Amino acid sequence: MKKALIILVVFAGLVSCNNNNRFSVSGSIKDAEGDTLYIEHTGLLKTTVLDSVKLSSTGDFSFKSARPKYPDYYRLRLKDKIIAFAVDSCEDITINSKQTNFATDYQLTGSQPSLEIQKLRKSVMNIQKKANELTSDLSSEVRNAKIAVIEKDIEAHKEMARKLILQNPRSTAAYFALYQKVNNTYLFSPYIKSDKPYCGAVATSFNEYMPEYERTKNLYSLVLDAIRTERQAKDKESWDKVLEENGVGYINISLPDKNKKTQNLSDLVGKMILIDFSAYESEQSVDYTFALRELYNKYHSRGFEIYQVSLDRNKMLWEKSIANIPWICVRDENGPNTIAASSYNVSSIPTTFLMDKKGSIIGRSLNLEELNREISKGL
Repeated sequence: MKKALIILVVFAGLVSCNNNNRFSVSGSIKDAEGDTLYIEHTGLLKTTVLDSVKLSSTGDFSFKSARPKYPDYYRLRLKDKIIAFAVDSCEDITINSKQTNFATDYQLTGSQPSLEIQKLRKSVMNIQKKANELTSDLSSEVRNAKIAVIEKDIEAHKEMARKLILQNPRSTAAYFALYQKVNNTYLFSPYIKSDKPYCGAVATSFNEYMPEYERTKNLYSLVLDAIRTERQAKDKESWDKVLEENGVGYINISLPDKNKKTQNLSDLVGKMILIDFSAYESEQSVDYTFALRELYNKYHSRGFEIYQVSLDRNKMLWEKSIANIPWICVRDENGPNTIAASSYNVSSIPTTFLMDKKGSIIGRSLNLEELNREISKGL
């Protein structure tokens, strides 16, 4: 019976929302007679004015707007002062404030995420106020003391934000928390190791429920890029470790060819090797393959080999393209996301590495003339 009642209440709310299909923001701004109050949509790339009203002596206002397709962000603006709030669907939000301290000392009802946003903004504004006091005329002692206080406040703010994110990473307040700035610098960054789990939690939650939302795509892309950057840094460390511990100038690659036979780069040491990262699906593939074939035909009999790592996404296209290729060509099932590419810090294709007979990398992405010169010299 209780479960049925809950479902009925939720259904009734949905019907009401669908019939209305709008959200409203109303309230009163005291001591602001004659001033213009704006309601604005805060988009990912720009802010758009939706409506405005010239306040009377009572300061009463009421705005209505179409409900957003996805939870989104809005603000009331009075001169240069801002009240930020979030709209999930078709809420009726009430905001009461005064002209003085408009952006900080306001009362809001009808949106729990917006109350959390208020706490976040008030905290950041307090930190920014202290940061603005760091003038050039301060002594080093005073300046360092103020910086220490700011750093402590930032950590307290981030701890509040972390708890908020962990409680509900899918909330508009959690997303909002990631994009707060002091001195135009984000307090959270997916590129900072301690911040990454929180950025990742919000990105994953948004991607699960709202994968097509532009904010989701933006944050998810940032987090993925941060992961790739960290992986490349680790791979660079691995490379340095290989050089230090083993005294070799390359990282071994072990991948299957089209016949599912594992081909080890290390098995070719003793030959002059061109390690090639490319894709047959790329526009320049035909011309590029022709140039590689010329090199191969010219030097293979003298001890030159090509070890090609395909970054093609389409396995069938790759297999068809290499049907008559004479050199070694391997492919990871992960396609362009293969660890081999990140190990060699490949950021674009084609990328090549020329390895001498001793296993040392002697050139990266050399042009055809340079390749001919170095190969001739090394054979």
